[in-house]
Amino acid sequence: MAGNMHVVMVPWLAFGHMIPHLQLAIALAEAGIHVSFISTPRNIQRLPKLSPTLLPLINLVALPLPAVLGLPEGCEATVELPFEKIKYLKIAYALLKQPLKRFLEGASPDWMIVDLPVDWAAEAARECAVPLLAFTMFTSASNVFFGPPEYLTGDGQRRVRPSPESMTTPPEWVTFPSLVAYREFEARGAHPGFYGDNSSGTTDADRIATTLSACDAVAIRSCREFEGEYLSIYQKMLRKPVIPVGLLPREGSHEITNQAWRKIFKWLDEQKPKSVVFVGFGSECKLSQDQVHEIAYGLELSELTFLWALRKPNWAIEDVDALPSGYSDRTSGRGVVCMEWAPQMEILAHPSIGGSLFHSGWGSAIETMQFGHCPIVLPFVIDQGLNARLLVEKGMAVEIERGDDGSFSRDDIAKSLRLAMVMEEGEKLRIRAREVAMIFGDQKLHQSYIDELVKYLKGGIAKEK
Repeated sequence: MAGNMHVVMVPWLAFGHMIPHLQLAIALAEAGIHVSFISTPRNIQRLPKLSPTLLPLINLVALPLPAVLGLPEGCEATVELPFEKIKYLKIAYALLKQPLKRFLEGASPDWMIVDLPVDWAAEAARECAVPLLAFTMFTSASNVFFGPPEYLTGDGQRRVRPSPESMTTPPEWVTFPSLVAYREFEARGAHPGFYGDNSSGTTDADRIATTLSACDAVAIRSCREFEGEYLSIYQKMLRKPVIPVGLLPREGSHEITNQAWRKIFKWLDEQKPKSVVFVGFGSECKLSQDQVHEIAYGLELSELTFLWALRKPNWAIEDVDALPSGYSDRTSGRGVVCMEWAPQMEILAHPSIGGSLFHSGWGSAIETMQFGHCPIVLPFVIDQGLNARLLVEKGMAVEIERGDDGSFSRDDIAKSLRLAMVMEEGEKLRIRAREVAMIFGDQKLHQSYIDELVKYLKGGIAKEK
């Protein structure tokens, strides 16, 4: 047990960041560590409910988000905002530096664990003399691609990443064959988005460089068994401890009480094992009408059985407006489209699921692969393209072909689905996916990584009591 150790955690205000931080908080609490989890009131309310046994060990601390010009009232997470307004969320969040410092001064924690983009929290830890651990929930391959702090800003960045084109090949410090790089259409948005100036006053690259430079060590949602070669480069590159925390796979499933979903699970029970494609792009991925329709037509053309968790897009007035005319009638019996929240883990755990069409976000990839499903990936933003290449490099995924402008067709969707699910040429992918499930679903393995982290935290306390 870790006794009276107290750790403060500060994630970025996106659920793809908050949930992995919460999973890590739970793992630390199960090891006896007291955790103060910092966020804003509305986000705290929306987090998954904690087990009663953990409530004495995890303190959910709500710091009110200041109002700033440009940020709509009540918006406290990226999911509620169009991309062009996220910069205002960064400005508002940074205004919590002083309230956070007051909390740290009163709590006197042993460690602070900070999300890479939350540079102001890293600065607060340093100013309050609190040992600092940076936590990245991206793959080692993605972190290696962007490089160490000296290549994220200034002359180093201008030398290695002067243009979007420079992001379309693996960096010079990757010394083995690698597919992990952006496509040209992705790089055109990624380069200015990451290195370019924005209204928050600080580039994303600057934020990450600040946190990486300030921290004593880096914790990463990764494991040696899957991407050990990238993990080794990352540690050499940073010249400070890099501690893999495992993949933080979620355990078990919950009873389905919603009547609509009970009906869908009854339908799943009637399907053949490994015959159904699950389709889900989450709530952060805002697809256009053309994109949704091409996916829909691709599923129809594939002639495969599918379950699609589709959040009603902003451009659709009613649920029925989201799909092509007559779609439900044409796919009745072999396709189910649900427009409300979906119990993704329970769906993926069902024996009838055999593949998953998704955006290749790392959290969703882990959930897909811990059950041995073949990933069919269609990346859109941030690290998703890099993840897609990593999964293809590891011989387990099909990435849907795209045009030079990033467009894709229904025929490409159908072709990729059939390759992953039924074609003889895809058998090696399905075998590889089942092999990798032995790593991704190994709870004992991932607990051993948490044990390593706890050992580091206990042995590496830098401040005097």
